[in-house]
Amino acid sequence: MTVTYTARVANARFCGFSKLLLAWKGSIYKVLYKEFLAFFAMYTAISITYRFFLREDQKRSFEKLSIYCNHYASLIPMSFVLGFYVTLIVNRWWSQYRSIPLPDRIMCALSGGLQGGDERGRLLRRTLMRYASLAGLLILRSVSTAVFKRFPTIDHVVEAGFMTRDERKKFESLQSPYNKYWIPCVWFTNLVAVARCEGRIKDDCTLKLILEELNNFRGQCSLLFHYDMVSVPLVYTQVVTLAVYSFFFVCLIGRQFLDPAQGYPGHDLDLYVPIFTLLQFFFYAGWLKVAEELINPFGEDDDDFETNWLIDRNFQVSMMAVDEMFGDLPLLERDRYWNDSNPRPPYTAATLFVLRKPSFQGSTFDMTIPKEEMHFQPLEEIAENLEEHRGRNPNLPLINRLLSAAPSPSTLMGGALMRRTSAQLHRLTRYASPAPSYSDDDDDDQEVG
Repeated sequence: MTVTYTARVANARFCGFSKLLLAWKGSIYKVLYKEFLAFFAMYTAISITYRFFLREDQKRSFEKLSIYCNHYASLIPMSFVLGFYVTLIVNRWWSQYRSIPLPDRIMCALSGGLQGGDERGRLLRRTLMRYASLAGLLILRSVSTAVFKRFPTIDHVVEAGFMTRDERKKFESLQSPYNKYWIPCVWFTNLVAVARCEGRIKDDCTLKLILEELNNFRGQCSLLFHYDMVSVPLVYTQVVTLAVYSFFFVCLIGRQFLDPAQGYPGHDLDLYVPIFTLLQFFFYAGWLKVAEELINPFGEDDDDFETNWLIDRNFQVSMMAVDEMFGDLPLLERDRYWNDSNPRPPYTAATLFVLRKPSFQGSTFDMTIPKEEMHFQPLEEIAENLEEHRGRNPNLPLINRLLSAAPSPSTLMGGALMRRTSAQLHRLTRYASPAPSYSDDDDDDQEVG
């Protein structure tokens, strides 16, 4: 069962994640404790051998080897290799979940588009929906070990009611070396064409809608199949695994506490237990374990997808939608806010504080401006200010003349160059004139110039 803890972190609190650290199912402790104990046991064995079983000359040789390993272990790019790999795996994991075929859109199209409350109409809708569920079951059976254990043979599929015996004979008579999950989709299209000929589907637009929804469903099945066929390149997975294992193999020797009496740099203390090395192992090896669990989410790990639950849910919901709920409408009544121009749903005591908050009007709603700056200025006064600034800056008419006399570019490259040059000249104009307001007199002066 997928481990869900969303409700426990709905609100951010002091040490909000601390309670999650005590969980066992789906935790990092559960998937890593064996490797962690093995690493610590090997480190302890090497430490005991160094301290009690080696001669003095052998200890000196081991100390030189330890310093050498510790120096060159930092050359392994652990953070970069692991970080990029886990990011790739997480994105692929979420994309695989979004590729799981869901029948909700098909069942809504069939319920509203295939008419007929008689037995024939009911049979058509249920059979079409069963074909869609059968296609989803066949593809999940191909990629999920949990689903395959539930339906190991086609006989189990027939016995479960997803396929009739006659359909099984036709299914097995069609010879193809490839996965045949698409066959129920073809049956679906053929039966929809029959329903259109019988007049159960009133127009071609409805027929087109139903076939489009089926094609989207089939596309998800195909995408799920290709995710299973095309894995993350093996060489990349091998590089990451070798990087992690080789790094911590070197750490078994390079992170040993050496004799402080020898005066080696960085070995002034002898703590016996390498606390930070163990933490480093926990984080890096745990990162690798995350990728190991997410690279194939269709297994039987704690956080793998609940494929069998999805099969049960999809089949039950889709059959109810096209059968029991066909033409089933509640009585139309006026809602309780029929005559209310400002309807407001009620609040409970736990949410009453929302009413005390003012409605958001915009980020500038509370902005204040001095009253003397809120009056519109006459255009004549703006023109006078412009003439005054022009007199203070004698180079301004020259710059404006250059801007107005600039030739129009004939090519795309020339246009981009001239636009950039014009923008630079405009900036020069703005710097030369502290008041960026212009009037129609400027254009007249420029034309005269």
